[in-house]
Amino acid sequence: MDLSTFLLSITPFNPEELEDILSHFEKENLPKNTMLIEQNQISKKLYFVEKGMGRSYYLKEDGKEVTQWFFGIGKFMTSVDSFFQQSESLYYLETLEASTVYSISKENMDLLFFKYHKMEQLGRLVSIEMLTKVVNKLNAIQFQTASERYNYMLAEFPDISSRVPLGHIASYLGMTPETLSRIRRG
Repeated sequence: MDLSTFLLSITPFNPEELEDILSHFEKENLPKNTMLIEQNQISKKLYFVEKGMGRSYYLKEDGKEVTQWFFGIGKFMTSVDSFFQQSESLYYLETLEASTVYSISKENMDLLFFKYHKMEQLGRLVSIEMLTKVVNKLNAIQFQTASERYNYMLAEFPDISSRVPLGHIASYLGMTPETLSRIRRG
């Protein structure tokens, strides 16, 4: 999904507004495994994924990676608290595939929020969607069995198993790779 189609699917921008908004985004083609943000850096950009896949993760004290979230086509990705609060990120953000993204700086996003009430509306709707997904994931980890969590993830990311290493999926689901393998065979 391209950025203009996504924006119009959420908010009815007129052609002039849409053209102005799109002019504040930069199209980037990124290779697989591009590190967009490192832990303790301040997230300077918000990315819209037109093609590809990304993930956010953190490192445990023993150096083990734990995947926090996946970002697929038609989704925004960033370290949310770092981007909007301009604070140090707790997470790393990387591309898992060669990706085409549209990026926007915090300054340009704030400018668009100020300039267009419809952009504020879009920001609110996207934020509500993201918050709902985070709460759903937290509820899944707290209250669902490993098999139910796996099925929940497949509903959210149907083709993820063929696109993402199983170790990343297992850490996202809060289970060992062995448990994930058993569920997939199940």
